[in-house]
Amino acid sequence: MPSKANKIRIGHAVVLLGAAVPMWLLCEAIAPQTVQAYTARVDLAIDRLPEENYETLMQRAEAAARAAAQRSFDQDILVTDVSIYISVQNQGAIAPVLELAVSRQQWRNRPDPRRWAKYFKTARSLLYFGENFKTPTTTQPPANNQQQTTTNQQPTQTR
Repeated sequence: MPSKANKIRIGHAVVLLGAAVPMWLLCEAIAPQTVQAYTARVDLAIDRLPEENYETLMQRAEAAARAAAQRSFDQDILVTDVSIYISVQNQGAIAPVLELAVSRQQWRNRPDPRRWAKYFKTARSLLYFGENFKTPTTTQPPANNQQQTTTNQQPTQTR
């Protein structure tokens, strides 16, 4: 009697497995799994170059944000949105200057970082670019032993 019971159990297993695999294939064909899209986040830090003013620094920050966004979309097809933070270091002070948050479709239609960027207005003063701040410069001592003062005048345009 034990041999008939084993044959019945094996038969049930074959029937169940034989029905399960086609049923799973049918479910996958009708409703495939959803794609896992996500947001890529990039944090970049750039250093201020000697004798660089704030406007030039912001142009470099925008170029870095543009390159990072394009690279993020090119590297991974599942990325639907990118969020890029650009921080600047100047004389030991570090502050975020812009955030670029854009979807793939928006970037495809208009790949301009100025269009999608949010600028942090307080960054200028936090990085010592304001009118009251003087950037250190190296000057040659005057030949006539009189004290010479040097100030860097920066435009006060804000973004």
